[in-house]
Amino acid sequence: RAPDRGFDHGTFVPLSQAWPEASVPTLQLSLVAGLDPAVHLAIGRALAPLRDRGVLLVGSGMSYHNMRGFFGKVPSVAADSQAFDHWLAETVSASGADRAARLRAWADAPGGRRSHPREEHLLPLMVAAGAADHDEGTVVFRDVLMRATVSSVRFG
Repeated sequence: RAPDRGFDHGTFVPLSQAWPEASVPTLQLSLVAGLDPAVHLAIGRALAPLRDRGVLLVGSGMSYHNMRGFFGKVPSVAADSQAFDHWLAETVSASGADRAARLRAWADAPGGRRSHPREEHLLPLMVAAGAADHDEGTVVFRDVLMRATVSSVRFG
């Protein structure tokens, strides 16, 4: 990252909410060009040993990120987001190899590509899932935001 740029909103927003007064040592990773889910799952697997050293790995994004949908340009936003959210909840609770296979094929999931026209807000989940290995993922937050169902997942 360029020293004068600062952190991306995917880093500073969650950290400022979790630790508003803290000075937390933070390293932000960028997505790999090409946006391949398999590459991001592999990055997570490479980072997995950090969990045993007490490092918190945060994959910041959203289970639904279609800006046209948020602003009423996609009539199926509620159905698309609910279908994808249901698929995602089933997927993150699957075992390691099955979960990885399903995540690699996320665009073919019900409502997948309509929920994420571009995958940059979903790929941080791939890194977290790769780091989680066989730890089950659990939906820890679910709500409706501008007609879209959105969820957050925790592993381990």
